[in-house]
Amino acid sequence: MRAPTLEDLAPAGHDLAADPFPVLAALRDEGPVHRVHVPGSGDAWLVVTRDAVRAALTDPRLRNDIRHSATWETDGGHAVGRNMLQSDPPHHTRLRRLVAGRFTPARVAALRPRIETVAGELLDRMPPTGTADLVSGFALPLPITVICDLLGVPGADRAAFHAWSDELVVPTGQEAAAASAAALASYLTGLIAEKTRTPDGSLLADLAAAGPPDGTGAGLTAGERLGMAFLLLVAGHETTVNLISATVHNLLTRPDQLALVRADPALAGAAVEESLRFGTPVHAGAFRFAAEPLELAGTEVAAGDAVLVSLAAASRDPLAFPDPDRFDLTRRAQGHLAFGHGAHHCLGAPLARAEAAVALRLLLERHPSLALATGPASLTWRTSTLVRGLTSLPVRLG
Repeated sequence: MRAPTLEDLAPAGHDLAADPFPVLAALRDEGPVHRVHVPGSGDAWLVVTRDAVRAALTDPRLRNDIRHSATWETDGGHAVGRNMLQSDPPHHTRLRRLVAGRFTPARVAALRPRIETVAGELLDRMPPTGTADLVSGFALPLPITVICDLLGVPGADRAAFHAWSDELVVPTGQEAAAASAAALASYLTGLIAEKTRTPDGSLLADLAAAGPPDGTGAGLTAGERLGMAFLLLVAGHETTVNLISATVHNLLTRPDQLALVRADPALAGAAVEESLRFGTPVHAGAFRFAAEPLELAGTEVAAGDAVLVSLAAASRDPLAFPDPDRFDLTRRAQGHLAFGHGAHHCLGAPLARAEAAVALRLLLERHPSLALATGPASLTWRTSTLVRGLTSLPVRLG
């Protein structure tokens, strides 16, 4: 008999995509670890308290490599190469070291003028007054443009790339996800080959130039090169889209908090940080698998069992954040787990923070009377095991 899903645990008629937090809070009140069923993946242990999530994310007995799963048989064609998210130290450490230098705070600071230019150009294309969808017109193209610039993806290919990425992150069906994975793998393989022939200084060109692993920590296999390109491109924009739109939504639905940012634009970073805590765009971490029997926060976990950490639940744990269901950009939100924790802490966190803060500051400068163009209850959310974000955000400009 399978475990209950979060939908099963929600009150009748409750929109779990729009507001999963009461269900997560009820679980958290009962204990740190619960057996749940994840549609399409099977039963897993869901970890919901901040301390237990931090412990799980640093426990070396919990592995990201799916080959530790009791139900694993084959990757089945859905994986696009072998990437950092699916790897464990020391393999993960070697892969991360090869690209970490591109995402340091100093390198991201050097990218800020380009981020501001892209954001300004997108705002120029929006009407000065009237209504617009902030997701499709601003929150989506900004991080796509920045990460594709960084990796060297041609402008003409970016719409197709996003369509494939979107299907993989929030799949509409197994066949569609497999087709998107195959299309994206084929595209990236061709693009890497092109960068090999014609280096252009992009990150993909650097990956293309890396030879095979040589025992010194350098080099990539063909599968690793493909997986690295896939992970950086997809993770480099999907979550930031949700972060930008959620931050704007959180402010537009809370006039007192919006007034603080309008009065002091330097608070844009604080608004982004509180949005990360309040409704992390990465709803849960990647599945981890017990490499051996272990005890997690008092719960016995068998070898091969899947473990899913709820970053969203952890970042609203009242033991870590007083009055956690209140959005308050003046609080000290440090210590949230929106970007994970431990070895797999998000490599692109500095870039995501910079993009969201620039986006918010320039948006409110250009449109000081920005407001929602629809009732909050009419908004819809895209959600999957990993991510959660608005499908659209209609706003009144001017």
